[in-house]
Amino acid sequence: MRLTDEEKRMLDGKYGKAVAMAMTILSKLGELYGAEELMPISQVHLDGCSFKAVGEAGLEFTEKMVDYGGKVCVPATTNPISRDMKRWREFRIPPAFAEKSRRLEDACMRLGAVPTWTCAPYLYGIVPRFGQQIAWAESNAINFVNSVIGARTARYGDFADICAAVTGRVPKFSLHLTENRRGEVLLKIKNPRLFDFNDDSTYPLIGYIVGDMAQGRIPVIEGMPESTTPDHLKGLSAAAASSGNVALFHILEITPEAFTYEAAFQGKQPLLIQEISEEEILKARQSLNTGEGGQVDLVIIGCPHASYSEVEKLVQIMNGKKVRKGVEFWVQTNRTVHRWLEQTGLLDALSASGVKVLEDTCVLNWALDNWQFRLLVTNSGKFAHYAPGIMGSRVVFGGIEKCVEAAVTGEVRRA
Repeated sequence: MRLTDEEKRMLDGKYGKAVAMAMTILSKLGELYGAEELMPISQVHLDGCSFKAVGEAGLEFTEKMVDYGGKVCVPATTNPISRDMKRWREFRIPPAFAEKSRRLEDACMRLGAVPTWTCAPYLYGIVPRFGQQIAWAESNAINFVNSVIGARTARYGDFADICAAVTGRVPKFSLHLTENRRGEVLLKIKNPRLFDFNDDSTYPLIGYIVGDMAQGRIPVIEGMPESTTPDHLKGLSAAAASSGNVALFHILEITPEAFTYEAAFQGKQPLLIQEISEEEILKARQSLNTGEGGQVDLVIIGCPHASYSEVEKLVQIMNGKKVRKGVEFWVQTNRTVHRWLEQTGLLDALSASGVKVLEDTCVLNWALDNWQFRLLVTNSGKFAHYAPGIMGSRVVFGGIEKCVEAAVTGEVRRA
């Protein structure tokens, strides 16, 4: 791999041990993927902020980078953490686990990261512009920022993200390069008029199908309505990244690199054309529904973190209804949205209904020994995909209306 004179100085330790260690890791990463050189980036989103996700090794690595004098040299935002900082005791987080989470949070801050603590930094962070070269981790965020915003990042994971933030460099490869962003398969929504696009659960289901059909290739989706919103695309991005590791998709006439068919495929023809039918939607819904019905323990929305507009919609649907005794109803969001909810009175409305709003965290990253969730209901395709394996729970997937119905009645009807 060719390094510039400045990068050689970084590798040789002229800027300290942290930069040298980071450059060593990035150089090896670039060689592994066949990159010929490194390239500058303008911002980073750090995934490794959750102790549950990175464990003792991640905590040790991050604290070592701090001890070596590491500091971010480009703006670096942060992913959700493994606790609600203010209410972790209320949510039964073990003290020893909470302490290690605190140490990791502190290490990220000492590196100079911006405490956004959200998996949706494209909505409430330092939002990049179209074409900007960045280094983001967190699967749904990678997918959204590449696809919907049109900034450019490869799929970065824990440790590599910190190295990028400390050096301001990444290998020049993967989705950073224009030729690697060409659409490869065309997925056509069959008879769009038959799809219920007013149901917010439709979009994660489409994403889940897209991830499965793409099979590691870049999909181009045809037939999505003009009314598609960022919240819809958020749900689609997260589900597609979960079911198929999709890091970039194009939607004809909606996403910025797909305003035309020719632009999406860069003048070439798709390798494969498939249809997304109503039957495929039904199969995807059945796949995400691992619980047929019964008494509900937990209702949860906000994976990725709920936006203000989603919470506002939830308040409207609740309309003063009360969460049934014995049911936990949790909304996951970040501190920015949480503060807006406080200022507008929506947080009080939710609290009066029995809904709890979690701040800066995600239940999938918790130590859950003190909870026994047998059946949960969620509007998140990503959460429905991962919860059975991580939490050992059965899952019912549906839109916000279905979540509210389950929370109020305390049960879900069998199909």
